[in-house]
Amino acid sequence: MMVTNRINGKSALITGGTRGIGFAIAEALLKRGARIFICGTSQAGVDNAVDLLQASYSNAITGIACNVRNYDQVRTMMRATEEKFGGLDILINNAGIGLFNNVEKMSPAEWRATIETNLSGVFYCCREAIPLMKKRGAGYIINIGSLAGKNAFPGSAAYSATKFGLIGFSEALMQEVRYDHIRVSYIMPGSVNTEFRDSSPQDPSKTWKLMPKDVAATVVSLLEMDPRALSSRVEIRPSEPQK
Repeated sequence: MMVTNRINGKSALITGGTRGIGFAIAEALLKRGARIFICGTSQAGVDNAVDLLQASYSNAITGIACNVRNYDQVRTMMRATEEKFGGLDILINNAGIGLFNNVEKMSPAEWRATIETNLSGVFYCCREAIPLMKKRGAGYIINIGSLAGKNAFPGSAAYSATKFGLIGFSEALMQEVRYDHIRVSYIMPGSVNTEFRDSSPQDPSKTWKLMPKDVAATVVSLLEMDPRALSSRVEIRPSEPQK
């Protein structure tokens, strides 16, 4: 039976694509024949990730430094993506930070950084991406959230606020653009074995956490669904979490 590849030839922008979940998504989509534009806050980090992926995927991968907190930088990134690939089919909003502290100890600067990166950055990227997708006649936006968007815990007030907010944002956006043939999904992973929160990835054989490739596989599954179908919310968690 012939298997349809709905990703081949599509152009995708992945924020926070230089490492962890974003890098795994970029690699997974490249394997399916997509053309990828990534961003990160450091040009050196972007260059390193692009070099690693170009070794296997030639000119199908490029990127620039972009802090999604800065609307002007987001606009520049979107223009660069359109100039490179002639348009945009897929947006993966993956960039995010986690600053954790009790409310009385969190600084206003830490609060603003979390809100502006995890929530405003998604808004900026979507606002600029939607017109490009409308030009194409269709598109797919996938927002990478967290189970902290439904299960808050002490010290997570800022982070959980952004992830709770991302659910509302994604659901409203989904209803706004569905008749433009633009699908919107958000993925809520549990603990993932990455460098998030300044921790180092663990040996995969010695950790109970999800791997970045597990989230990437979920993204691929969403993109490969028939356009008539939409899984708007996906929760993914370790099957046997640490007790």
